[in-house]
Amino acid sequence: QVQLVESGGGLVQAGGSLRLSCAASISIFSIARMGWYRQAPGKQRELVARITSSSTTNYAESVKGRFTISVDNAKNMVYLQMNSLKAEDTAVYSCYAYVLARDYWGKGTQVTVSS
Repeated sequence: QVQLVESGGGLVQAGGSLRLSCAASISIFSIARMGWYRQAPGKQRELVARITSSSTTNYAESVKGRFTISVDNAKNMVYLQMNSLKAEDTAVYSCYAYVLARDYWGKGTQVTVSS
């Protein structure tokens, strides 16, 4: 069983920044890929950013150039640095990990961007 705990969400004005953190209960080296999804009210969940064990990253087109995903292997943490936030970035952001052919999810953290 893999546990993921997110933190760092909150309320921020448009144009501001937030950094989300996700703590994994196992070594990052054991995880094939990790990332962040988000779900806004009335919308489908969408992939925001993903990083693989080989450090390949992928981003949603809507966040490219504004968001950066990174990992700290020593702390078993994955981060999402979000800059130039827009009202449309408002959503619940969830951390996920793909381990041994299974998906694991955190409970999510709310990000609200006021315009």
